[in-house]
Amino acid sequence: MDEISKRKSTSAKEKTSGTKGERLIADTPEELRPREKAMRHGLKALTDTELMAIVFSTGIKGKGVMALCDEILASYKGHLSCIASTPAADFIKAQKGIGPAKALTFLAGIELGMRAAADAITVERKQIASSQMAYEYMKPHLTGLDHEQFWLLLLNHSLIPIKEVCVGRGGLTMTAVDVKIVVREALLNNSSAMMLFHNHPSGNLRPSAQDEQLTRRIKDACDLLDIRVLDHIVVANHRYYSFHDEGKL
Repeated sequence: MDEISKRKSTSAKEKTSGTKGERLIADTPEELRPREKAMRHGLKALTDTELMAIVFSTGIKGKGVMALCDEILASYKGHLSCIASTPAADFIKAQKGIGPAKALTFLAGIELGMRAAADAITVERKQIASSQMAYEYMKPHLTGLDHEQFWLLLLNHSLIPIKEVCVGRGGLTMTAVDVKIVVREALLNNSSAMMLFHNHPSGNLRPSAQDEQLTRRIKDACDLLDIRVLDHIVVANHRYYSFHDEGKL
């Protein structure tokens, strides 16, 4: 083989195989490539890396898509939930070489998955009989946030959920909530009862004095209209604090 042919052969191998140790889709048997595997066996048969590879579609300079996805997962210790809770700007900054368009496409896919999980919980609405059930029901709305949000879970007279409503978004340590908006949402949805929820991004479960004051103000306003405030649940670090269970409501 002459020198020119050798160089061409070497170049072709590099394009196909990439750098040493790198995982490329081109090196994978066709039936095991993510798209083909999904078509044959369904998306549930794919690993997290393979699902990510389908979303990203291509890798970045010097790194194939499979190696890229392996590296991203490893940087979050294999937890997609940690990726989901990372602000887009921080994700882009941490993942060198991934542009905003590619990163946002990926993060949007994860957000859709989280919303689908939350929706699945609410499709079959059952009576909320405990703080644990209420927490599990509302958890998808309140985990993974880097700021405070305040939500209402509106219930009918049988304590079956009617609607979940976000009535306040704030900063790291507080959320402004208008009691009139809380009452209005209850009236508009013909609610007989409600539960209050907000998250603490700091991780501290204990309610503040302001949390307790707001709870009393909402309860007093709802009492006048015969709307029961059953609980106020604070969510932090996959745990919760219940005003009802602690005897504060």
